[in-house]
Amino acid sequence: QVQLVESGGGLVQAGGSLRLSCAASGRTFSNYAMGWFRQALGKEREFVAAISRTGGPTSYADSVKGRFTISRDNARNTVYLQMNSLKPEDTAEYLCAAEGSLRGSTYYNRDHEYTYWGQGTQVTVSS
Repeated sequence: QVQLVESGGGLVQAGGSLRLSCAASGRTFSNYAMGWFRQALGKEREFVAAISRTGGPTSYADSVKGRFTISRDNARNTVYLQMNSLKPEDTAEYLCAAEGSLRGSTYYNRDHEYTYWGQGTQVTVSS
């Protein structure tokens, strides 16, 4: 089992920045590819960003490319999502997810590919 706890959400004005963190425990963190997803009220969950277990290859949704950066610190068992130039449409609950990976270069963009999920942290961007 892998336990994931997100933090760092909050209320921010449009154009502002936030950094989300997801702390993992329970298994060897470096064995897991990680992802961030978000779900706005009344909408389906959508992919935001993903990172391989080595921290090398990453992937982003087109809507956040150039504004968000995913990174990880395997020594701290934590994955981050730096969010800059935030827009009101970024308002959502943000969830991190983990999936075991044998290959260091693998990442996953689809929510059904992930086994472990955190509870989420709310991000609200005011206009």
